[in-house]
Amino acid sequence: METLPTILMLLGASVCSVIVFRAVNLPPVLGYLLVGTLIGPHALNLVDGFVGAQHLAEFGVVFLMFSIGLEFSLPKLHAMKRIVFGLGLLQVLLSLLLVCAIAVALGLSWQSGIALGGALAMSSTAVLTKLLSERLELDSPHGREVMGVLLFQDLAVVPLLILIPSFSESPEQMATRLGLAALKAVLVLSVVLFLGQRLMNQWFFIVARGKSAELFMLNVLLVTLGLAYLTELAGLSLALGAFVAGILISETQYRHHVEEDIKPFRDVLMGLFFITIGMLLDAPLVLANAPLVLGVLAALLTLKFALMVGLSRLFGATPGNALRTGLWLCAGGEFGFVLLSLMGPLGLVPPLALQAVLAALVLSMLLAPVIVHYSNRIVLRFAASEWLMRSMQLTRLAAQTINTEKHVVICGYGRSGQHLARFMEQEAVTYVALDLDPERIREAAAAGENVIFGDATRRETLLAAGVSRASVLIIAFADTRAAARVLEHLRGLAPELPVVARTLDERDIRPLQQAGAAEVVPETLEASMVLAAHALRHVGVPTIQVVERFQQTRRAGYRTLRGFFPGKSDLEEETIGGEEARLHSILLVAGAHAVGRTLAELAMQQLGVEVTAVRRRNIRALEPSAETRFRTGDVVVLLGPPAALAAAEQRLLQG
Repeated sequence: METLPTILMLLGASVCSVIVFRAVNLPPVLGYLLVGTLIGPHALNLVDGFVGAQHLAEFGVVFLMFSIGLEFSLPKLHAMKRIVFGLGLLQVLLSLLLVCAIAVALGLSWQSGIALGGALAMSSTAVLTKLLSERLELDSPHGREVMGVLLFQDLAVVPLLILIPSFSESPEQMATRLGLAALKAVLVLSVVLFLGQRLMNQWFFIVARGKSAELFMLNVLLVTLGLAYLTELAGLSLALGAFVAGILISETQYRHHVEEDIKPFRDVLMGLFFITIGMLLDAPLVLANAPLVLGVLAALLTLKFALMVGLSRLFGATPGNALRTGLWLCAGGEFGFVLLSLMGPLGLVPPLALQAVLAALVLSMLLAPVIVHYSNRIVLRFAASEWLMRSMQLTRLAAQTINTEKHVVICGYGRSGQHLARFMEQEAVTYVALDLDPERIREAAAAGENVIFGDATRRETLLAAGVSRASVLIIAFADTRAAARVLEHLRGLAPELPVVARTLDERDIRPLQQAGAAEVVPETLEASMVLAAHALRHVGVPTIQVVERFQQTRRAGYRTLRGFFPGKSDLEEETIGGEEARLHSILLVAGAHAVGRTLAELAMQQLGVEVTAVRRRNIRALEPSAETRFRTGDVVVLLGPPAALAAAEQRLLQG
């Protein structure tokens, strides 16, 4: 009960700070740090139960590591192995060595240098992932590099959490401790990962059969905290156990459900953790040594930027993309605070140096959104080749569309965009699709689809796609802000061009209509109307009356359908079990098992996949028959769940 007033004060201050920082579009973590600084012992000193709150806040790190484990995916790591274990590994190692060399030159120990290097090497996964998603740059070349480096940084935190506490011991004790920790980690991970995966799937299946949100949530907490406790008993850290729990669940079909359930606990406890970090910041000492803090900040941004640009160029990035990667990753991150929190009690770093680094990390995270916002302008200013590359990309796009008119421009080639394209093909309507996912474009283009790499939110891309000659433009992605940018450009390029925009629900209808969309299609409302159409026909309502009713509803802007009474099922509704089907195209090279065999001989349906099309010499057969015999150079388009597609690809290529 002595800790309760402290926690209430922290929660109240957190609510106020998050409201303010959200209003100015800054990360809430900065608000937590500011609150901790103001109410901490070095400022207003309003907190008495600091130790109790700190113990509670430590669970924030546990749930953060659990979330990182959920993002850990072996297929994802394999697909990005060159970036993650190449670029990411070099970035962390060279950052450690560089900071260690500077620390030793300034009279600190090498242990202090390694610890500080680990803290400064980190960038903000939460902030940068959000910015990449908002700017639709997750699948861009620099976006893939940023995500790969962030993934390795998150993985590197696990050994650093074990390594840094050992620095306070003698070299012999440190070597013994690290050796035992490594042995225990290998044993624990081997047992848990090899035996735990199968048990976790079966256990979650039993829990999910209960169809209770409360039971599912209790089970998630039990698994997370239980494994964290087991690893601590083994002499390792709570964070390692939580990370392992996340890895185990990440390979099950319940991953996304768990992620949503755990998010409120993670965010609240992480907020408390960052407040306790803010309490460590000695504002008067920082202000008295402002030149030192600004010097550390400048060194952090400059050295990380230069290091990332050099490494990115080493891995084959263009000058423009290398500059973007450096600008995105030059600031600090939340895991830097986690590692700094270990150093204070151990006395590894002098108080003044610790305060300077802590303040520099806070300031760098404040600057990160600003740096990202101006990154494209900076790149275009200093990378001369960027103008040439962008011009070549637009020239290729314009060359593919120069002879088309009265065509349809589809912005976004996800599921909705691909479904639209198939309707256009069936009606012999020419279309041009724009997308930013290189892998999707490669596979779709190989299957004969007319999809081109291009950012639909850029004015020059829309111009090259021939919007001035088009009949209609369709925004097939459900991102309201990006759709608004497309509509803003079209007002200047083709103000008379009708635009049909997709949105998830009714709340975005009016903003998009005001921005210039001729039609806005809300998925949830249209799905309800289709269900109603089938039901009304079955109860005897004439079809013409149903059609008229729906036309009236659309003309009225879906007013009669807006709003609903939420219930418990809305919170529990989640896709649990099964995997949705997707398309995948495979090129049959010389020597492939399928070459010379018929579709009937390969028995693809036994694997749970369907061959939807075969492209041969740029001619696409929409309905291949059982007698279709495959040849070298054929592109086979498959439909099925991911596991079945992998088995089918192996049968086609290897037998």
